[in-house]
Amino acid sequence: MNSNSALISIDYTYDFVASDGLLTTGQAGQAIEKDIAQFTQECIESGMYTVFAIDGHDSNDKYHPETALFPAHNIVGTSGREIYGALGEVYSAHRNDSNVYWMDKQYYSAFNGTNLDVKLRQRHITDLYLTGVCTDICVLHTAIEAYNKGYSLHIPRRAVASFNEVGHEWAMEHFQNVLGAQII
Repeated sequence: MNSNSALISIDYTYDFVASDGLLTTGQAGQAIEKDIAQFTQECIESGMYTVFAIDGHDSNDKYHPETALFPAHNIVGTSGREIYGALGEVYSAHRNDSNVYWMDKQYYSAFNGTNLDVKLRQRHITDLYLTGVCTDICVLHTAIEAYNKGYSLHIPRRAVASFNEVGHEWAMEHFQNVLGAQII
């Protein structure tokens, strides 16, 4: 990690991780709880710019493309959008820190329809560390867009998960072999 690094923590919320979450990764997501929280805590304490990129949907939006693919999840104004477990505690303790930023997103990629690229460029960020869920959906789409924008990628293996183990492993290989990401 260097002074030009940022952490993007993607969708580690109740709906995506809790056993009774509306679109849960279940045990796979729960298994990374300690590691994702510890890694995030270390990044924040080191002064690294840390973005919590959190999916937010409107339950009445019949035009959003995910509506036909997945059950309603991460509905704005519900507890399903709360950051899960130990990572939620890290966020709560640091949410007012100047290097911590909550960002709403509506699509798989944290860049799509947001000001993320502007925020990163303002801070001269060149390296991104991506954590969260789902490895083969939102983390993957964020990584692809980051790669296309010229960022160097780093993926902590023990801080990403999916409800699809085959998709998770495919995405990990794709990060490394196609996007040039460093798997740590």
